[in-house]
Amino acid sequence: MILFDVDGVFLSEDRCFDASALSVWELLYNPRYLGLRGDVFTTQPSEEKIRQLRQLVFDSDRVLDWIKTRGINSNWDMVQMTFSLQWLRLLKQIQAERPEWVAEAMSGPVTADVLRQLGGRLREAGIMYEPQFDAFIPALAESNVTKQELIAYFNTLAKAWLGMETEAFSPKSALWELGRHVFQEWYLGDDRYRQVEDKAPATPGKNGFLHQEIPLADPRKIRQVLDGLRREGIVLGLGTGRPLIETEVPLTALGLYDAFDPERIVTADDVIQAEQAHPEHAPLGKPQPYTYLKGYFGRSKADAEVLTVDLPLSKGEEVLIVGDSIADLLAARKMGCKFAATLTGLTGEAARAKFEELGADYIVRDVTELSRVISGTGR
Repeated sequence: MILFDVDGVFLSEDRCFDASALSVWELLYNPRYLGLRGDVFTTQPSEEKIRQLRQLVFDSDRVLDWIKTRGINSNWDMVQMTFSLQWLRLLKQIQAERPEWVAEAMSGPVTADVLRQLGGRLREAGIMYEPQFDAFIPALAESNVTKQELIAYFNTLAKAWLGMETEAFSPKSALWELGRHVFQEWYLGDDRYRQVEDKAPATPGKNGFLHQEIPLADPRKIRQVLDGLRREGIVLGLGTGRPLIETEVPLTALGLYDAFDPERIVTADDVIQAEQAHPEHAPLGKPQPYTYLKGYFGRSKADAEVLTVDLPLSKGEEVLIVGDSIADLLAARKMGCKFAATLTGLTGEAARAKFEELGADYIVRDVTELSRVISGTGR
């Protein structure tokens, strides 16, 4: 069996990263949220503006690379973390003069109403705040935590910077959910957002990026490889942090989706459902192995059984996980499976050294090279 990630393997992550940068920007400058002065929010930024924003928000992608090397592979997590640092820096700036504002803003969950109220007060008082996105890595560099613990580390920063105990920055918090919805609006666009989320977008007018996905190799060559693997008797599945619709629509358009066993297609929707049914096991996103375990056992197997299976798998060596991130590799290791790293992720060929250091079983330039891996003609 081969279980594939999607982003960085079949599809470029660029549009997802663009949507992430736009989400952070919107939370800062849209009057519906903080509404800071210093930039003018619009739902129709030009391509040039999008490029500039991504370079700014993610410090020329250094922030993205740093987050991914710490085992975080979710755009929703990236939005929360990147915005959270600016939110904490803002509160730290105004605490000396307006401690009551800070206390009120951090008295409970950080919601859209909380952001909007503080933003209004800042504008009325003429208080300016200039985001400093390159402060992200220095602020977190001394922490030794990784994965989901890294998200919760912002609670520790709130204690250190503001002297406040809080759980406002924990995984799946109100702030995380707010960032998720803003991201979904940008990525899906108005019509798809209504369809998926079953409600109107909070800020309508966005076209969405779902139909602008970029394949990482010639789709015809990818399909030839997938069909060849299936002829060899290999079962193919997907284990992705994307929701189902964001997986099915672009892969279908590229002629790839039906190459995978429907019983082995596991998405973020499945992760969320499992977390809701079994909160004692949350979080279950990568690098936790649930996504790939569910694909391995099949969708018909009950989550309660999947979540309590003994690891490593007794026949894990018969399974190959294909991904572009450290999170994928860590999940494969927990399962006792082989791992093939693709060099089509964020950092491209530069990721080779890290994967070699971590002992990836195979490293390929792109997913079309899997044929030689399976045939044993190359590493």
